[in-house]
Amino acid sequence: MKALVTGGAGFIGSHLVEALLARGDEVWVIDDLSTGRFENIVHLESHPHFHYVIDTILDERVVAEMTRKVDTVFHLAAAVGVAYIIDNPLKSLETNIRGTELVLQQANEGKKMVVVFSTSEIYGKANSQPCKETDDRILGTTTITRWGYSSSKAIDEFLSLAYHREKKLPVVIVRCFNTCGSRQTGQYGMVIPRFVKQALLDHPITIYGDGQQTRCFCDVSDVVEGVLGLVEEPAANGEVFNLGSDEETSIEALATRIKELTASESVIEYIPYEKAYEEGFEDMRRRVPDLTKIRETIGYEPQVSLQELLERVVAYFKK
Repeated sequence: MKALVTGGAGFIGSHLVEALLARGDEVWVIDDLSTGRFENIVHLESHPHFHYVIDTILDERVVAEMTRKVDTVFHLAAAVGVAYIIDNPLKSLETNIRGTELVLQQANEGKKMVVVFSTSEIYGKANSQPCKETDDRILGTTTITRWGYSSSKAIDEFLSLAYHREKKLPVVIVRCFNTCGSRQTGQYGMVIPRFVKQALLDHPITIYGDGQQTRCFCDVSDVVEGVLGLVEEPAANGEVFNLGSDEETSIEALATRIKELTASESVIEYIPYEKAYEEGFEDMRRRVPDLTKIRETIGYEPQVSLQELLERVVAYFKK
């Protein structure tokens, strides 16, 4: 495979790049380093099959040039993290919507397969749990910034499926649920690296809300394997898949577990959402993926338990 990874210097993107190179593929990366970090890919610079450009996917000329060189595009470049999205609402919308449109336009020129990374935020305040790919979306008012992110990623999905249906562009959409692992920072609101760093420094472990909200955390290695499995499966073309783990935990239990794992002296503090994010911020009490579709399509099964995931993240930050 000759692959372009947009956002390839990011957390998930850099792990995907490594996996592609390890199996013998040639990889091009484009990243503007707004949320990605060059240190995530610097160790790959000398690899003969690795190429990169530090630029934005909003530069149509650069995207066109790089897309012509490949047969598959993994599109990860996007605004990520609740904190970043609230602080940069306009840039987030522009990058997610216009950036995806440009990638699809250029990929369509040569009918290059596009794997679009979407998000569990798509489901919004979904009452039905676990979340199925066919479930209705329930969103809050447009005055709450986070729903702009959910809506922008929904438009990405609509655009991708429209290109598939009208232009016959090969497309696979993956909705990632709380992917975690080494290289992920807590800078943009990701809870596990934030908790781990606080615990290792014996700083207060800060829970937003009452901590009873539940999530499912998946190791990045499982996400990468799932994505590569879908790319190789013809039946995945034109489809949307949940991708993650269905091992559920409350945020309060997560904080307690990390405190014990790190033998930390940190106290656990609770911070109202309005203080952590913005006035009127809304959160989901529960978010669990239904993995039936991806299991039936490629036999996907996450291999890394939450305990092992946490041990890996702790080891990474200690190092």
